[in-house]
Amino acid sequence: MKATGIVRRIDDLGRVVIPKEIRKTLRIKEGTPLEIFTDREGQIILKKYSPIGELNTFAAEYAEALVQTTGLTACITDRDQVVAACGSGSRELEGKEISSDLDAVIAGRKGRMVSQDSRENISVISDAMDSFFQKMIQPILCASDAIGAVILLTKSEKTALGDTERALIRTAAGFLGRQMEQ
Repeated sequence: MKATGIVRRIDDLGRVVIPKEIRKTLRIKEGTPLEIFTDREGQIILKKYSPIGELNTFAAEYAEALVQTTGLTACITDRDQVVAACGSGSRELEGKEISSDLDAVIAGRKGRMVSQDSRENISVISDAMDSFFQKMIQPILCASDAIGAVILLTKSEKTALGDTERALIRTAAGFLGRQMEQ
Protein backbone atom coordinates (compact mmCIF):
# COMPACT_ATOMS: atom_id res chain seq x y z
CA MET A 1 0.00 0.00 0.00
CA LYS A 2 1.23 3.48 -0.84
CA ALA A 3 1.11 6.21 1.83
CA THR A 4 -0.21 9.57 0.65
CA GLY A 5 0.34 11.65 3.77
CA ILE A 6 -3.26 12.86 3.56
CA VAL A 7 -5.38 12.62 6.72
CA ARG A 8 -9.16 12.97 6.78
CA ARG A 9 -11.58 12.91 9.71
CA ILE A 10 -14.88 11.05 9.77
CA ASP A 11 -17.86 13.40 10.09
CA ASP A 12 -20.85 12.93 12.42
CA LEU A 13 -22.65 10.85 9.75
CA GLY A 14 -19.72 8.42 9.39
CA ARG A 15 -18.51 9.83 6.07
CA VAL A 16 -14.97 10.42 4.94
CA VAL A 17 -13.94 12.42 1.87
CA ILE A 18 -11.61 10.78 -0.64
CA PRO A 19 -9.18 13.53 -1.70
CA LYS A 20 -9.63 14.94 -5.20
CA GLU A 21 -6.08 13.98 -6.23
CA ILE A 22 -6.74 10.33 -5.42
CA ARG A 23 -10.18 10.36 -7.11
CA LYS A 24 -8.62 11.86 -10.24
CA THR A 25 -5.74 9.38 -10.32
CA LEU A 26 -8.05 6.39 -9.85
CA ARG A 27 -10.77 7.82 -12.12
CA ILE A 28 -13.37 7.76 -9.36
CA LYS A 29 -16.30 9.99 -10.26
CA GLU A 30 -19.50 10.85 -8.45
CA GLY A 31 -21.66 7.74 -8.44
CA THR A 32 -18.75 5.31 -8.94
CA PRO A 33 -19.55 2.15 -6.96
CA LEU A 34 -16.92 1.08 -4.42
CA GLU A 35 -16.54 -2.24 -2.61
CA ILE A 36 -15.48 -2.04 1.03
CA PHE A 37 -13.22 -4.69 2.54
CA THR A 38 -11.47 -5.06 5.88
CA ASP A 39 -8.40 -7.09 6.66
CA ARG A 40 -7.10 -8.71 9.83
CA GLU A 41 -4.90 -5.74 10.69
CA GLY A 42 -7.97 -3.48 10.85
CA GLN A 43 -7.38 -1.72 7.54
CA ILE A 44 -10.31 -0.61 5.44
CA ILE A 45 -9.83 -1.19 1.72
CA LEU A 46 -11.91 0.58 -0.92
CA LYS A 47 -11.94 -0.98 -4.37
CA LYS A 48 -13.75 0.19 -7.48
CA TYR A 49 -16.57 -2.23 -8.18
CA SER A 50 -16.74 -3.66 -11.69
CA PRO A 51 -19.93 -5.50 -12.59
CA ILE A 52 -18.28 -6.88 -15.74
CA GLY A 53 -15.40 -8.11 -13.55
CA GLU A 54 -17.93 -10.37 -11.84
CA LEU A 55 -18.35 -12.12 -15.20
CA ASN A 56 -14.59 -12.35 -15.85
CA THR A 57 -14.48 -16.02 -16.88
CA PHE A 58 -17.71 -15.72 -18.82
CA ALA A 59 -16.46 -12.58 -20.62
CA ALA A 60 -13.24 -14.40 -21.59
CA GLU A 61 -15.24 -17.30 -23.02
CA TYR A 62 -17.48 -14.92 -24.96
CA ALA A 63 -14.44 -13.07 -26.38
CA GLU A 64 -12.97 -16.42 -27.43
CA ALA A 65 -16.24 -17.38 -29.16
CA LEU A 66 -16.21 -14.06 -31.07
CA VAL A 67 -12.64 -14.75 -32.21
CA GLN A 68 -13.53 -18.27 -33.35
CA THR A 69 -16.52 -16.93 -35.28
CA THR A 70 -14.87 -13.91 -36.91
CA GLY A 71 -11.13 -14.65 -36.94
CA LEU A 72 -10.59 -11.14 -35.56
CA THR A 73 -9.36 -9.88 -32.20
CA ALA A 74 -12.07 -9.33 -29.57
CA CYS A 75 -12.06 -7.67 -26.19
CA ILE A 76 -14.56 -6.91 -23.48
CA THR A 77 -14.05 -3.96 -21.15
CA ASP A 78 -15.63 -2.38 -18.12
CA ARG A 79 -15.37 1.39 -17.62
CA ASP A 80 -11.80 1.07 -16.32
CA GLN A 81 -9.91 -1.76 -17.96
CA VAL A 82 -9.89 -4.53 -20.54
CA VAL A 83 -11.49 -7.45 -18.69
CA ALA A 84 -11.00 -10.08 -21.41
CA ALA A 85 -9.15 -10.16 -24.73
CA CYS A 86 -8.61 -12.91 -27.25
CA GLY A 87 -7.06 -13.22 -30.69
CA SER A 88 -4.01 -11.75 -32.43
CA GLY A 89 -2.52 -8.88 -30.43
CA SER A 90 -4.71 -9.48 -27.38
CA ARG A 91 -1.69 -9.56 -25.03
CA GLU A 92 -1.15 -5.84 -25.52
CA LEU A 93 -4.72 -5.23 -24.29
CA GLU A 94 -5.57 -7.65 -21.48
CA GLY A 95 -5.76 -6.08 -18.04
CA LYS A 96 -4.75 -2.62 -19.28
CA GLU A 97 -6.57 0.59 -18.40
CA ILE A 98 -8.88 1.82 -21.15
CA SER A 99 -8.32 5.20 -22.79
CA SER A 100 -10.41 8.23 -21.88
CA ASP A 101 -11.57 8.37 -25.53
CA LEU A 102 -12.93 4.82 -25.29
CA ASP A 103 -14.58 5.66 -21.96
CA ALA A 104 -16.27 8.62 -23.69
CA VAL A 105 -17.59 6.32 -26.43
CA ILE A 106 -18.95 3.93 -23.78
CA ALA A 107 -20.56 6.83 -21.92
CA GLY A 108 -22.12 7.98 -25.22
CA ARG A 109 -23.98 4.66 -25.33
CA LYS A 110 -23.79 4.31 -29.14
CA GLY A 111 -21.79 1.85 -31.20
CA ARG A 112 -18.88 3.25 -33.24
CA MET A 113 -16.58 2.16 -36.01
CA VAL A 114 -13.16 3.83 -36.15
CA SER A 115 -9.96 3.27 -38.10
CA GLN A 116 -6.37 4.51 -37.95
CA ASP A 117 -6.78 6.62 -41.07
CA SER A 118 -9.85 8.46 -39.74
CA ARG A 119 -9.67 11.74 -37.83
CA GLU A 120 -11.01 10.23 -34.65
CA ASN A 121 -8.84 7.17 -34.15
CA ILE A 122 -9.64 5.86 -30.69
CA SER A 123 -7.07 3.82 -28.81
CA VAL A 124 -8.48 1.00 -26.69
CA ILE A 125 -5.87 1.39 -23.96
CA SER A 126 -4.50 4.51 -22.31
CA ASP A 127 -0.91 5.73 -22.53
CA ALA A 128 -0.31 4.11 -25.92
CA MET A 129 -1.69 3.95 -29.40
CA ASP A 130 -2.61 0.37 -30.12
CA SER A 131 -1.62 -1.36 -33.35
CA PHE A 132 -5.15 -2.09 -34.61
CA PHE A 133 -6.30 -0.62 -37.91
CA GLN A 134 -10.07 -0.82 -37.42
CA LYS A 135 -12.20 -1.03 -34.28
CA MET A 136 -15.90 -1.70 -33.92
CA ILE A 137 -17.12 -0.68 -30.45
CA GLN A 138 -20.48 -1.53 -28.89
CA PRO A 139 -21.26 -0.28 -25.35
CA ILE A 140 -22.72 -2.76 -22.86
CA LEU A 141 -25.86 -1.38 -21.21
CA CYS A 142 -27.21 -2.75 -17.94
CA ALA A 143 -30.42 -1.27 -16.54
CA SER A 144 -29.77 1.71 -18.84
CA ASP A 145 -26.26 2.29 -17.40
CA ALA A 146 -23.23 2.06 -19.72
CA ILE A 147 -20.95 -0.42 -17.92
CA GLY A 148 -18.44 -1.49 -20.56
CA ALA A 149 -17.98 -2.43 -24.20
CA VAL A 150 -17.54 -5.30 -26.62
CA ILE A 151 -14.91 -4.48 -29.25
CA LEU A 152 -13.83 -6.24 -32.45
CA LEU A 153 -10.44 -5.22 -33.84
CA THR A 154 -8.43 -5.91 -36.97
CA LYS A 155 -4.77 -5.22 -37.72
CA SER A 156 -5.20 -5.44 -41.48
CA GLU A 157 -6.57 -2.63 -43.60
CA LYS A 158 -7.73 -5.30 -46.07
CA THR A 159 -10.17 -6.78 -43.55
CA ALA A 160 -13.43 -4.85 -43.58
CA LEU A 161 -15.75 -4.87 -40.60
CA GLY A 162 -19.37 -4.86 -41.71
CA ASP A 163 -22.96 -5.61 -40.81
CA THR A 164 -22.28 -9.20 -39.71
CA GLU A 165 -19.65 -8.10 -37.19
CA ARG A 166 -21.89 -5.25 -36.01
CA ALA A 167 -24.72 -7.73 -35.38
CA LEU A 168 -22.37 -10.05 -33.50
CA ILE A 169 -21.10 -7.39 -31.09
CA ARG A 170 -24.58 -5.92 -30.57
CA THR A 171 -25.76 -9.41 -29.63
CA ALA A 172 -22.77 -9.91 -27.33
CA ALA A 173 -23.23 -6.53 -25.63
CA GLY A 174 -26.96 -7.11 -25.21
CA PHE A 175 -26.41 -10.56 -23.77
CA LEU A 176 -23.73 -9.42 -21.31
CA GLY A 177 -25.91 -6.50 -20.23
CA ARG A 178 -28.83 -8.82 -19.53
CA GLN A 179 -26.57 -11.18 -17.58
CA MET A 180 -25.59 -8.29 -15.31
CA GLU A 181 -29.26 -7.44 -14.65
CA GLN A 182 -29.92 -10.91 -13.21
